[in-house]
Amino acid sequence: MRGKFLRLKISIIFICYNNTKIMKFLLVLLLIPLFTIPAFAESQTLTTDQGTLEVKLSYEDINPNELTRIVIEFINPMTQKTQVHVDYKIMIIESGEVIFKTPSLIHTSEGIINGFKFEFPQDGTYNMKIGIEGILFTPITAETVSFDIIVGEASAQPINPYEEGGGCLIATAAYGSEMAPQVQLLREIRDNQLMNTESGTSFMNTFNDIYYTFSPTIADMQRESPMFKEAVKLGLTPLLSSLSLMENAESESEVLGLGLSVIALNLGMYIAAPALIGIKVHQQIKSRK
Repeated sequence: MRGKFLRLKISIIFICYNNTKIMKFLLVLLLIPLFTIPAFAESQTLTTDQGTLEVKLSYEDINPNELTRIVIEFINPMTQKTQVHVDYKIMIIESGEVIFKTPSLIHTSEGIINGFKFEFPQDGTYNMKIGIEGILFTPITAETVSFDIIVGEASAQPINPYEEGGGCLIATAAYGSEMAPQVQLLREIRDNQLMNTESGTSFMNTFNDIYYTFSPTIADMQRESPMFKEAVKLGLTPLLSSLSLMENAESESEVLGLGLSVIALNLGMYIAAPALIGIKVHQQIKSRK
């Protein structure tokens, strides 16, 4: 009996040892794709000026006088899947001067361009414009999307993504275009009311320091999940309604007064009201027991 127990114990140890080796082998197999898939240091996704497509730009750290591969993906904003059969052209601008452009329209059947390479001549900020003139072999009115690409030591300089002309990532992803009325409302309030006063500028600087730490993630989640996108859109509606009050603010005191009122109103709508409803529901459930 003792001998059978000893043999059983040895068998269990042998099986566990071999299973450990198998698990390690499987783990290595799972990790191999991670080393073969290129990792990109930068990724930007923007919507064309008419909102027909989203364009995603991915690239590694860019240094001057080095050939850099830039991956371009066209995305259908309705399905959030790669849009196949797109006719496009590319232009790269430095300091207002065109330094590269495709001689004619290019067709991609897959919707992803992996082979575009370019050598940026020096440090600085470059503007890359991608024009789209056809989808699924059908010509469309030309649409454009524009990306700013930071090269070399310029990338170490502080960048203010909240300057005039910058966009609201969450609202743009929710409403599908920077030209959507809701996004334009946010932009106009920021540029015409808040950024024209000292208190408004101070508020925007603090707000943006927090906002841009999480907004890219929320925007990406919206592109991946249409249901989440609709939920965000629903959640933005009360905020947009309350912010419309700021359109009447002109002086420093009006911006400060209306701004504090809007903040208090939104705290009530998004925090106090749900909390009171939750307490009331809890009390009703407790009273029925």
